[in-house]
Amino acid sequence: MTDSDKSSVKVHYICQTYVEKTAERDGQVTLKIDKQFEHTTASEAQNRAEREVRSETCAGADAYTVSEDPNSGEVGSPSFLVRLGNVPEFDEF
Repeated sequence: MTDSDKSSVKVHYICQTYVEKTAERDGQVTLKIDKQFEHTTASEAQNRAEREVRSETCAGADAYTVSEDPNSGEVGSPSFLVRLGNVPEFDEF
C-alpha cells in the first residue's frame, strides 16, 4: 500500500427518505428516517431522492455526500446535493 492509498478519503453518496409519524400522546407530527440508499455517484443519489419523494408515503428526501477517513473511521458533515419535501433542519440531522 502506498502513502497515497493510506490517506485516501472515501466519499459516500446517500439518499435518505423521511416519513411523518404522529405521537400517540400529544398528536404532534415528527419526521423519522425511513430508508437509506447508498449510490456510486452523486447524480444517482439525487435521482433516487427525486423519485422517492413522489411516493405517497414519503414526506421528504435528502441526497447528500459524506467523506470518510478509512484510517480513523471519522465521517465528516453531510454536504447536501438536494433536499426535497419535508426534511429536518440540518441541526436535527
